[in-house]
Amino acid sequence: MFKRVLIANRGEIAMRILRACRLLGLEAVGIYSKADADALHLRFVDQKICVGPPSSGESYLNVQNIIGAAEISKADAVHPGYGFLAENEAFARACVDNDLAFIGPKAEAMALMGNKARARETMAKAGVPVLPGVTSGDLDESVALRVAEELGFPVLIKASLGGGGKGMRIVTDRQELVRALPLVKAEARHAFGSEEIYLEKFLRKARHVEMQVLGDEHGNVVHLGERECSIQRRNQKLLEEAPSPAVTPELRAMMGEAAVKGCAAIGYGSAGTIEFLLDSEGNFYFMEFNTRVQVEHPVTEMITGIDIVVEQIRNAMGEPMSLRQKDINIDGHAMECRINAEDYHRDFLPTPGTIERWVPPGGPHVRVDSHCYQGYHVSPNYDSLLAKLIVHGRDRAEAMRIMEQALREFEIEGVDTLIPFHLRLLSNPEFMAGDYHTRWVEQDMF
Repeated sequence: MFKRVLIANRGEIAMRILRACRLLGLEAVGIYSKADADALHLRFVDQKICVGPPSSGESYLNVQNIIGAAEISKADAVHPGYGFLAENEAFARACVDNDLAFIGPKAEAMALMGNKARARETMAKAGVPVLPGVTSGDLDESVALRVAEELGFPVLIKASLGGGGKGMRIVTDRQELVRALPLVKAEARHAFGSEEIYLEKFLRKARHVEMQVLGDEHGNVVHLGERECSIQRRNQKLLEEAPSPAVTPELRAMMGEAAVKGCAAIGYGSAGTIEFLLDSEGNFYFMEFNTRVQVEHPVTEMITGIDIVVEQIRNAMGEPMSLRQKDINIDGHAMECRINAEDYHRDFLPTPGTIERWVPPGGPHVRVDSHCYQGYHVSPNYDSLLAKLIVHGRDRAEAMRIMEQALREFEIEGVDTLIPFHLRLLSNPEFMAGDYHTRWVEQDMF
């Protein structure tokens, strides 16, 4: 058990963790960089501590300063949120070494799943479907060419330690593969400190469907159904919905069983997400395991009634999970639009600045997770997410109608946002029919 949680993050996720702490009767400590001195969550925490200058490398990624803040504030647990240090096993170990509970999985599970090639091998051994490919640590040109010919082009080259779309290249023929191998290795070395790469079959028009999982330290694991995350641009998600328009109850049961099996294979004991690729024939394949709470977790909360962050904190306290698979039901349909400070008319260019008007929508079945307010300065130092607009309807059609009205009510002035993009998306016949894939926004929407 612990009483005081240090929130090792910023923005909307800091507010989200703060609310979960209050629900559990826990005290909260907020950290901030000098660029975030006016952050919303700092108004409500029990103590706030500056951890460095605006640069994330000197503040939100500064392990020594964050551990120091926990010691100064007498926190006994740390919640990393998502991004920054959330999947950094060295940070998780540093917390434990300093007698701080890390609200997340064990460092060993994090390290194993952080290496995409090793994660792929581990899931395959556990009986989770994986795409055909090769995960050799010394993948050279001759091996890559041989495997690519066996699989058939196109193939995907990926950095073993990659993430967020970095260190990844689709190749369509032998010549392109020969050119791409050294480039991906160089990008992987620069971005992740390792040249290790792997190769797998590339699926055309695949869907990105992920399963939310919850585990505890007593061997209990459940899944909370799937999320559809195929509305992406350059591998960055823009809109998520749950359940997926492409998943039947039978397929959901199979994907859920595979996700639980994968968690059990590594003794996973926290909130996490197993991401799958789904082809047009209903075959699914493991893509990666995110060992943290996801940005899009609210859509799952809306259709299950389960507070994922609260459950994550309880699991970190060592409490046995009270949830059982047979008790988890999916009710209706939920959607989440990411409201970023970006101008989609100018190739999604970030638009930092000061918010001069901020009027969020309301009404039944509408939720806004945000850290913004009128007068808030959107810093160019961090990501451009302003808010997550989440709605719930009895079915997908109703959820879309509620979302459209909520988007029209949402008034933001001073910075450009993705609200016009989302309104255009919701009126697209293919999206309305649920007929889209991970490359649809870039290839077919405009």
